[in-house]
Amino acid sequence: MIRTDIPHSARIWNYWMGGKDNYQIDEAVGEASLKIDPDIATMAVQSREFLIRTVRYLAGEVGIRQFLDIGTGLPTMQNTHEVAQSVLPEARIVYVDNDPLVLTHARALLTNASEDGVTTYLDCDLHHPEQIVAGARPILDFDRPIAVMFMGVLGHARSYDDMLRIVRTVMDAVPAGSYLVLWDGTVDSRPYVELCEEYAKSGGVPYVPRTRTEIRAAFDGLSFEEPGFVRITEWRPKPARVSTPAQIAAFGGVARKS
Repeated sequence: MIRTDIPHSARIWNYWMGGKDNYQIDEAVGEASLKIDPDIATMAVQSREFLIRTVRYLAGEVGIRQFLDIGTGLPTMQNTHEVAQSVLPEARIVYVDNDPLVLTHARALLTNASEDGVTTYLDCDLHHPEQIVAGARPILDFDRPIAVMFMGVLGHARSYDDMLRIVRTVMDAVPAGSYLVLWDGTVDSRPYVELCEEYAKSGGVPYVPRTRTEIRAAFDGLSFEEPGFVRITEWRPKPARVSTPAQIAAFGGVARKS
């Protein structure tokens, strides 16, 4: 059952990005959040830019043909499959989420961007990585490299230990030559931390910002692609956008499993 009286982070994120798949409660919380942290909408937009750049890099420059996008959220524009299949039409993408609204939209919107590719989704909880791997195996070839993506969702993990367990379980299952693409919100911005604290009081699923060191630890044992672990706005920005935007509290990177 989809609750329209309780705010939802995916719908609020959709609102900040200019999408239409949200309800009045999400708009209200989204507007209230902007008063606490005016940079949060910028973070939402820049997180999608980070996704576009990283997927295009992995598909176009590295040649990765398989993507496992865990905690995908609501489809908006330039989703993982659209970016990957625009570069490699045969790319295979598995989205993972367990929110009823996300899954409803996935059925309608997450369709192949090319005739040769595969785009599908799994109804699975972030906290059950073994089930995610098992569900993805019939679709993705686990003998070939896979890009595993956690885009701003690990703050929803029940604990820091859970966050590391989730990432490491999935990365242990994929072969050498696979990649981890990850970003999350950090405690570097006091307004952002306050926003997350207030959101938890609203009844939505809490999102816990962590330190840069804690998030970087998710990449332990992997080799970073340049420029390493940085603000998402600093990961291979387009030349015209090098000077934008502000110092948002979102860090991540792309790293290879040897």
